[in-house]
Amino acid sequence: VQLVESGGGLVQPGGSLRLSCTASGFTFNYYAMSWYRQAPGKERELVAAISSRSSSTNYADSVKGRFTISRDNAKNTVYLQMNSLSPEDTAVYLCYARHRDFSSDYWGQGTQVTVSS
Repeated sequence: VQLVESGGGLVQPGGSLRLSCTASGFTFNYYAMSWYRQAPGKERELVAAISSRSSSTNYADSVKGRFTISRDNAKNTVYLQMNSLSPEDTAVYLCYARHRDFSSDYWGQGTQVTVSS
């Protein structure tokens, strides 16, 4: 089982990034997918989540209107489009998969996002 995140990096305030998380080793379309983030000295927090068939999404209040989560089940990939980034968005962003019956879950290793001028 693998969740591999990509797309992180250094971006200026106001900029955009698109994160990707590609899954392997499990039946992707049985799993709800989420993005979490963890900044230094802070607890891990849920950023956005999407149901297994994309019928529902939810977002942290701090990212509503700026971030969009989506998935492509044919590509076993979930995305996080991040716009209007601010230094407060700096964190390691982690991909999380949870089976729709809560029987199993997996974490990716994370990708660093740094927002700085």
